[in-house]
Amino acid sequence: MEILLAIVTGLLYGAGLFMMLRRSMVKLIIGLILIGNGANILIFLLGRIAKGKPPIIPADAKVLTELYADPVPQALILTAIVISFGLQAFAIVLFKKVYQALHSDDLDTVNTIDDDL
Repeated sequence: MEILLAIVTGLLYGAGLFMMLRRSMVKLIIGLILIGNGANILIFLLGRIAKGKPPIIPADAKVLTELYADPVPQALILTAIVISFGLQAFAIVLFKKVYQALHSDDLDTVNTIDDDL
């Protein structure tokens, strides 16, 4: 399972990088989304996949003796999801304004300076 998720992570990073290097702003946003999802799976893999109970210590014990799921990677993934959603929303609004001003989706036209604006 971990090998499959490692391959999926690599594919998401590769596809995201490929999409970000295209000339379209929409493909750039899709590339950001793919790289964000790849980062989330990478954090999940670094936390090690373990089937276990929630890390709740019973009242009569001082430490956990059974196998438990680590909550730190899950909290990091939730934080990364919120941050990537905010970044995607900002990028969509920014690219919409650029498209309204330039009437083009091509990133090469963004780099050129137009005196009419």
